[in-house]
Amino acid sequence: MTNLIFRKDGTAQGVAKQRLMETLAEPNKRVINDPYADRFVAGSGLIKLMGHKLNVGLSQKLAPGFHEHLIARTRFIDDLIKDCTAGGSEQYVILGAGYDSRAHRLELPSTLRIFEVDQLEVQTRKRSKLPKDLPNAGSVTYVSVDFNLQSLTEQLLASGFDQGKSTVLTLEGVSQYVTKDAIASTINELAELTQQTSSTLFMSYVDKLFDTDPEACFGKGYPKAAKRADLIKGLSAKVGEPWINYYTAEEIEDLFSINGFSVVENRTLADLNSAYFTPVGRTLPEDQILNLEHFVVAKS
Repeated sequence: MTNLIFRKDGTAQGVAKQRLMETLAEPNKRVINDPYADRFVAGSGLIKLMGHKLNVGLSQKLAPGFHEHLIARTRFIDDLIKDCTAGGSEQYVILGAGYDSRAHRLELPSTLRIFEVDQLEVQTRKRSKLPKDLPNAGSVTYVSVDFNLQSLTEQLLASGFDQGKSTVLTLEGVSQYVTKDAIASTINELAELTQQTSSTLFMSYVDKLFDTDPEACFGKGYPKAAKRADLIKGLSAKVGEPWINYYTAEEIEDLFSINGFSVVENRTLADLNSAYFTPVGRTLPEDQILNLEHFVVAKS
């Protein structure tokens, strides 16, 4: 696996901004709550002053459904982690953890071992911004990996990862930024690490159609779909993280299958709209549906 997977943090900051925006909603109107997100967002004071409604309104002008897509992804993984730990998972590995705060904002069992994998410089920056009295702080092990010199497997095992314990692993929002060989190598390494027991793996990916036929990834009547797709890709490139890869569902199923995993879920914002946004009175109309990524769950 290459060091490209964990090289930059521009998009991590952007996702933290969306979590902050959602947290500003009234408790009965929000889909997720992240009390730590503001620590990683430049201009967080102004964002707080503007409030949820204005921030989301501005996001809608840029790309309708973009905010909701990222919040749906966050909530989907939140629910997955809580379900897995309730079902007996004893370890949680967060690959490219960035500014993820699930270890502290979710009410996870104190017995759950959490391994946050990323570059040392990103982890140092993150830890310097977090408060000292964090919930579940003792459950988190930071695993720094220099992929030019070190192996993910060796670093995890040296950090106390137990190959005999049931594990949930997440690879969130990175597959479009790195080579397919790097992703395949990572999945293979995770499969070998967890081959002695059961495991659950989450991965998000961008549909190949987003590049070749973007209208197919937007709801009916979505305004200027192709232009919005180019805008989203362009903004990512501007922060130094251009998209270089897209997948089909068949490619993903094959990738997991050859490594001993079976895909059990493949969802998009269109699938999760009624589950997450309808209960809080924020159902997105069809012309605001943006299926930017697919959310895949596979089990070994």
